[in-house]
Amino acid sequence: MDRHFDEELKELKAKILSMGSMVESQIQGALRALTERDSALARRVIENDHGVNALDVEVDENCLRLLALHQPAARDLRFITTAMKISTELERMSDLAENIAERAIELNEEPQLKPYIDLPRMGNWTLRMVKESLDSFVNQDAVLARKVCTDDDFVDDLTEQLFRELMSFMIENPQTISRAIRLTFIGKYIERIADHATNVAELVVYLVEGKIIRHTVPPTSS
Repeated sequence: MDRHFDEELKELKAKILSMGSMVESQIQGALRALTERDSALARRVIENDHGVNALDVEVDENCLRLLALHQPAARDLRFITTAMKISTELERMSDLAENIAERAIELNEEPQLKPYIDLPRMGNWTLRMVKESLDSFVNQDAVLARKVCTDDDFVDDLTEQLFRELMSFMIENPQTISRAIRLTFIGKYIERIADHATNVAELVVYLVEGKIIRHTVPPTSS
């Protein structure tokens, strides 16, 4: 029974990794649809969200079954409950990638407002956070997980910078308002994906160390 349970836990981890890979592809596709003005790609991202949703349901069902049948304790219990929560975070990231794709389709119908520099930079940084949060889960690496939490500050700073720039566009030329607002939304979607990657990293710290670090202020370096 123990060997069978261990195999089921490995399968659960594999499902989380498969879901994570799908979500990374969703984010990459949404960002490419924006920067390359590729509405067909954007529509594929929207359609592919259904696959992520289905895997999220499958992970939840597997976790509930493992909890009911095996009544795990200690570390195994933390692993299963963490996997359930990570699945939810990944599903929300995919939803946000879908939102980016929807705004990209709308923007592609109008002349490009400005060269896309900050958004791809934010997106690439956020993608790295997503990947590293998943790597920290696979390797149960709390040090890498804490790095992801720290990296979120960079995305927040870029988001503020982008908002200020777009605000100046809207003030100087009211005809840019609809496009600038959509770009503002995309910036916010990317920022929220980074927040969800941070949540995954915080869950990994809980898995490895048994410490809940959500809603805590990290110590400042002297």
